[in-house]
Amino acid sequence: MIRLLMADDHPIVRAGLRAVLETEPDFVIIAEATTAEQAIELSAELEIDVVLMDLQFGPGMHGVDAIAAIASSPGAPHVLVLTTYDTDADILAAIEAGAVGYLLKDAPPDDLCAAVRTAAAGGSALAPAVASRLMDRMRTPGSTLTLREIEVLQLVADGHSNVQISRRLFLSQATVKSHLAHIYTKLGVDSRTSAVASAASKGLIRHGQH
Repeated sequence: MIRLLMADDHPIVRAGLRAVLETEPDFVIIAEATTAEQAIELSAELEIDVVLMDLQFGPGMHGVDAIAAIASSPGAPHVLVLTTYDTDADILAAIEAGAVGYLLKDAPPDDLCAAVRTAAAGGSALAPAVASRLMDRMRTPGSTLTLREIEVLQLVADGHSNVQISRRLFLSQATVKSHLAHIYTKLGVDSRTSAVASAASKGLIRHGQH
């Protein structure tokens, strides 16, 4: 049996997932978490094989931070991200944190169940759109933004100043300015506003999320 933990703050989403997953003879839903913090606690306390993890949990901890906390513990369950967000910022951060898979919430039930089984076996389970975005990044490394550059630009989009970004990411202000200069060059723009608009249109960041 594959033991599952569902981590999502929307009751309707959890109910929908439960309806799909409980029809599979080899799946058993052990618990549900409504916050990222709760997902970490339950992953540590219970025997779980796969955590189905959303990325946004209202005002609390972000899903990526929960993935990192869960993945870093010995004998940790595998984390499969199930979210509505398909930007490079979200995908790269989740995989870097230790997620073995990344699916979008509009995935067909068969794809979801197959991904859960792949994740339980420790394999990589990526939605086709996510896999193609990662492949595109690998093909054009010179013009793609690094994960750190995407993090900086996402914070710009969220309305943070250079000073706030430097504190948030533990970087010097000079380093933040350097990252922004590289971002402008790669995107072919000359301002923060243009950089945010360009990156959002390319699906690199979410426009002013949080």
